[in-house]
Amino acid sequence: MTQKSKASSEPPQSSWGLLWEAFLIIVLAFVLLIGTQAFVGRPYVIPSASMEPTLHGCEGCTNDRIFVEKLSYYFSDPDPGDVVVFEGPDAWNVGFSVDRSSNVMVRGMQNLVAAAGLRPNTKNILVKRVIATEGDTVQCLEDDPGVMVNGAETNDSFVKYPPDMEVSPQTGSAACGGEYFGPLTVPEDSLFVMGDNRTNSLDSRYHLGDKLQGTIPVSNVKGRVRAVFYPRFHSVPSETV
Repeated sequence: MTQKSKASSEPPQSSWGLLWEAFLIIVLAFVLLIGTQAFVGRPYVIPSASMEPTLHGCEGCTNDRIFVEKLSYYFSDPDPGDVVVFEGPDAWNVGFSVDRSSNVMVRGMQNLVAAAGLRPNTKNILVKRVIATEGDTVQCLEDDPGVMVNGAETNDSFVKYPPDMEVSPQTGSAACGGEYFGPLTVPEDSLFVMGDNRTNSLDSRYHLGDKLQGTIPVSNVKGRVRAVFYPRFHSVPSETV
């Protein structure tokens, strides 16, 4: 009797108490999400076709959602063959914009969804494959059988074929995936990157005249692409270049 009376005397939890607990759970989950994205990895959207067939993305299509892992690059720099996500240097951002609603509430929701990696970010976040690293000399000239690094032909088994666009034989070749370029020696702490869809990729080759000579600083790299998780799951291995 005493135990029953004691239990019945406890007041029921108020609606405000339940709401407060729910709020705390949401805040904790958000903090964990932000911490995971900052130090471990996060998803991104692929909004363009420049990395086909490895990654799929194009206007009007169901673009790939990818998982980008950060831990590997805490201990070493990216290697040739890695598919990396990076923030575009200033010269790569000309004309870049992301549509956002003029409605404050809708824009806030769009930004939250982007922060979760489910729609394009407000920053110019790009994905390409590392072809050469600091000290390497990269080129593709008229007599070269393909893209060359330190005088050796690189692997092109992952390159999209047939190419999306024709290449003028006066200025380039299908083997180069576009116009001739180089030779260029990659500066210290920098990377030379190219898209797997080479005739349809605005990559390092198209920024050779900027102050970074088309390369990107290693510090701009956000992480390494490990897998596509939507709309189909598959891993994204590093390739020998």
